[in-house]
Amino acid sequence: MRFILRAISLVALVVAVMAGTIDAIQSVSASEPVLTPLAVAWSTASPDTIALVADGIMHNLHPYAWDPAAMWVLSQPAFAVLLAVSLFFWMLAYRRPSVAGRFAA
Repeated sequence: MRFILRAISLVALVVAVMAGTIDAIQSVSASEPVLTPLAVAWSTASPDTIALVADGIMHNLHPYAWDPAAMWVLSQPAFAVLLAVSLFFWMLAYRRPSVAGRFAA
């Protein structure tokens, strides 16, 4: 289970770095900060899945979970949201080292 969570964390981290790199390149070329919102990045990459997730949240959860909460997340910069997702999954998969040390019996 930890392997799957770490793999999800790695994929989210890679996509976050890619989104941050694209934003940095666009910022340098525009000579001003450019931060792409998650909604724009997601709809550019896969417009069908964003509609599928919206329908799933509205039908399985409450419609108010989509309007204020999800819309706020979708308006944040893509790299920041993906970094937070990566950190969340990494923390779920984290296992503390043994107090006795590596070579304890």
